[in-house]
Amino acid sequence: MNKEKIGKGQASGKIILMGEHSVVYGEPAIAFPFQETFISTTVEPSITMTLYCHYFSGNLADVPVQLKSIKEVVNQTLIALHQENTTLKITITSTIPAERGMGSSAAAAVSIVRALFDYFDVSCTQDVLLPLVNRAEKIAHGNPSGIDAAATSGNDSLFFIKGHPLESFPMNVSNAFLIVADTGIKGQTRAAVSDVAMLFEQDKSNISQHITALGQLTKLAKQAILADDVHTLGHVMNQAQGELKALSVSNEQLDHLVKTARENGAIGAKLTGGGRGGCMISLADSKEQAEKIAASLKNNGAVATWIQSLGVNN
Repeated sequence: MNKEKIGKGQASGKIILMGEHSVVYGEPAIAFPFQETFISTTVEPSITMTLYCHYFSGNLADVPVQLKSIKEVVNQTLIALHQENTTLKITITSTIPAERGMGSSAAAAVSIVRALFDYFDVSCTQDVLLPLVNRAEKIAHGNPSGIDAAATSGNDSLFFIKGHPLESFPMNVSNAFLIVADTGIKGQTRAAVSDVAMLFEQDKSNISQHITALGQLTKLAKQAILADDVHTLGHVMNQAQGELKALSVSNEQLDHLVKTARENGAIGAKLTGGGRGGCMISLADSKEQAEKIAASLKNNGAVATWIQSLGVNN
């Protein structure tokens, strides 16, 4: 059985558009699949259970601790498929930079589950996929919101409030292009979340105002997307960056790239994800302007840039 079979699975990256940090305090966040980056997994027959990826090549049982979530998702998926004793060669390739807030761990898990289900010719619905991915994400991140698993495996934007079901809505902003730039610095999500919590305890009235403002801006961003209003969306992004700076989660490189993007015609620009590194995003109203902004970001220290249309018909 399956002697010539190859199973294949893929998942996209993800971008948090709005709501970083404030989402921890019950405010909404918006995330969406970022199709310009992705992870692919292939599954083939093998006499031993092996994993091949950028970080490790060898027996799955011997993976380093940072890949423990990968081992978990493989094992749990095989249990779900009633194929616990099968031996396979699993190969993972990725264009999603790790530890940049782009959902690389969730995307890896999504692509593995899809590839294993494909190998055994079993349909993989979201209801089956998401619990398996979120179990792996708990190992990778401790207490995941579920937004990474949903965004890297889906097609729609997600409006998310902690403790509430994810709400999907269409991301269709005509003539809008998002430029993502990688600072080259690993994101410092845990430290940034911890520091915001400390600031909150020290000065609740002031910090809660910034958190509430970020929540309101996220709601305005959703309204702007649904109204197909790129300029309001950009304005809201700029305001959000100011609030995030006030929460101490930006840094010199992010500030520099945000300023560069705005000076080169970006309608809006802000950090994305946990901050203190990782990536920043900017918004343009034409492909040509987006390409100009991307080039300027690379000339000012970004190690990589990507452009994704936010309009279905662009």
